[in-house]
Amino acid sequence: MSDDTLRDLFGTHGQCGLVALKRDGRPQISTVSYAYSRDRDLFRVSVTAGRAKTANLRRDPRASVYVTGNGGWTYAVAEACAELMPTAGAPDDASVEELVDIYRAIGGEHPDWDDYRAAMVRDKRVPLLLHVERVYGAA
Repeated sequence: MSDDTLRDLFGTHGQCGLVALKRDGRPQISTVSYAYSRDRDLFRVSVTAGRAKTANLRRDPRASVYVTGNGGWTYAVAEACAELMPTAGAPDDASVEELVDIYRAIGGEHPDWDDYRAAMVRDKRVPLLLHVERVYGAA
């Protein structure tokens, strides 16, 4: 099966299992919403600074993304290298701009962008960029 067929399962956005590695090497798995850019081969996710997945990815940037197709018998896994941008610090900083772009890719327009931007700073959100290195699966 081709890598292109597997990437078709990623679509442009959705939910996936995000796997990071705990300090002891066991997997730490979270369900997250994502935006996928096929031309950049990049998953983008909004995470929170204080969460385990964020700490685990800061310590060890190896990550995997698991997406299933209809019925669960088709799946694709992307092995990736995580890049965590700085925690949102001001409504107009680069991290908040990326978080706005991620939101638009997943859900379209927000009814109040000023409120959204303020919430990203208040909630200490962090843009997570997952650079795909390898894919495998069954489609």
